[in-house]
Amino acid sequence: MIHIEKLTKYYDDLCAVDHIDLTVNRGEILGLLGPNGAGKTSTLRMLTGYFLPTSGTIRVKDFSIHQHPKQIKSIMGYLPESAPLYHGMLVYDYLSYVADIRGLGKAKKEERLRKLVTLCGLGHIMHRTIHELSKGLKQRVGLAHAMMSDPEILVLDEPTSGLDPNQIVEIRDIIREIGKEKTVILSTHILPEAEATCDRVVIINKGRIVADGPTETLKHSMDAGGHLFLSLKNAPQGEAIRLLSEIDGVRSVQTVEGANSENLTALKMGCRGGMDLRETIYNAIKQTDWALMEFRQETKSLESIFQELTKEN
Repeated sequence: MIHIEKLTKYYDDLCAVDHIDLTVNRGEILGLLGPNGAGKTSTLRMLTGYFLPTSGTIRVKDFSIHQHPKQIKSIMGYLPESAPLYHGMLVYDYLSYVADIRGLGKAKKEERLRKLVTLCGLGHIMHRTIHELSKGLKQRVGLAHAMMSDPEILVLDEPTSGLDPNQIVEIRDIIREIGKEKTVILSTHILPEAEATCDRVVIINKGRIVADGPTETLKHSMDAGGHLFLSLKNAPQGEAIRLLSEIDGVRSVQTVEGANSENLTALKMGCRGGMDLRETIYNAIKQTDWALMEFRQETKSLESIFQELTKEN
C-alpha cells in the first residue's frame, strides 16, 4: 500500500533520514522505533506530505508524493505528537468544526461523530472545554480529529508520549481497534507499547533502518540459536554440565547465579544458530534419574535488541 524508496531528508548539512526503503502493507499496524533524533518524525512528516523529501520517492497506492500530494492527504489521517487542538472550544464544537472543514454533510457528520465518540470514548466529555481535559483525553480528541474523514491510513507520532500507564493502555486499545479496519503507522520509543500494539516494528537509528520485522522474528533472528534454561532436581552440577556439553549443537553450558540450591541445579545453555535441541536435551535427561523441574527457551527482549542496534559506537 505504501512504498518508500531511497527516502532522504537533509536540514542544511544534517542528514536526518538517509536513503531508507520501506513497504507498509494494507491493514498492518507498523511501529517505527528509534531513539530521539533518529529520524522518526522527519520520516512521518514526509510520508504525510508535511514537507517534501530532499530525494527519494513515496508512493501511496497509485499516488506519488511529488505529483499527487492532495490525493495522498485525502486518504491519510495524521496526529502529531502534540495534538493541534483549539483549547477554548467545547469538544463537540471542535469536532463539528473539523467535520465541516472536511466537507462532511449534515447527515454524514452526525453519523461520523457518533461513531468516533464511541470509538474514542468521548461521550462523557463532549460538552467540556478542551483546556479542562487531561492529556490522555486530549489525545483521544486528537485521534477523533485524525479519523474524521474515515482515512484508509492513520499516522500517529508518539501517541502515548507523556501519558500515565492507565492512559497508555486506553490509547493502545483504541489503536488496536482502529487497526482492525485501517493501516496504522505509529512512532514511539516506548518498547512495551510497540510490542503490545504493533504487528511489525522497524527500528531506525541515525536516519537508517537497522531492523525490520515482527517482534518475535526479530528476537529469534538477533539471537544465534537462542538460549535454553533448565532447572534439574537431584542432579550433581558437574555431571549435568558434562552431560549437556556433550550434546551436538550445544555451544555453552553455564550455571545460573543465585538460582541453585541444595537439590536444584539451574543451567543456561547456548545453542548454535538455527538448531532446536529441546527434544535431544529432554531425551538425554530422561536417561538419568534427575527430575526436570523447569525447561524453557529464552530469546533476547525487544529492549536488548533496541539497545544493541542503537547504542553509540
